[in-house]
Amino acid sequence: MVKIYTANICGYCTAAKQLLERKSIKYEEINMTNDKSLQMEIIEKTGLRTVPQIFIDDKHIGGFSELRDLEASGDLDVIISEVD
Repeated sequence: MVKIYTANICGYCTAAKQLLERKSIKYEEINMTNDKSLQMEIIEKTGLRTVPQIFIDDKHIGGFSELRDLEASGDLDVIISEVD
């Protein structure tokens, strides 16, 4: 299961979702824009305030840059194949 924590008006969030959609990877989007408790939760989980924050099988992989790097190296396919 892929979870992506996002916010409104976030180009990196859009890019991450588009990458996942191009690869037909299903994901759950959690929009934190107006939810302070979710924002605090993600800060506690990751130590980061930026979005997107992406988790695969509850393992934090980072944001869009890390997702893009996983895709470029071919590791994203490997990780996803282990989930499905």
